[in-house]
Amino acid sequence: MVALALLLWLGGCGGARQGFLEVRLPNGARFDAQLRLTPDEQASGMMFRPSLPPNQGMLFIHATEEPRSYWMFQCEIPLDIIWMDREKRVVEISKDTPPCREAADKCPSFGGTRPSKFVLELNAGMADAHGLKVGDIIKF
Repeated sequence: MVALALLLWLGGCGGARQGFLEVRLPNGARFDAQLRLTPDEQASGMMFRPSLPPNQGMLFIHATEEPRSYWMFQCEIPLDIIWMDREKRVVEISKDTPPCREAADKCPSFGGTRPSKFVLELNAGMADAHGLKVGDIIKF
């Protein structure tokens, strides 16, 4: 129900593509982030995608704030994974997180050391390229 309300609210924002949200980093860089709201959407994430345009990302919005790890099973490109708390403050970053093409039980997990509500995935290198660090606030 929360995901549906959020999707309806976001759909009414001027200039936003349906299912996407503009994300702004502290240095002013803007990314068009595909939303992942439901457990099924979140489970598939970036699986099987051969590329991600440089100005795009994926934003996972969870119903609760808690420690959560991510893995790269069936991902095809390296990513920067950025965890944020409910105030959208960066609490953890996994830079240049490698894809895992192994069996699922062989893929490592990343992050999950701090409670988070939002997780942003960008192309590997974007966090460094834009000077992103723990404690920064991301706007969306």
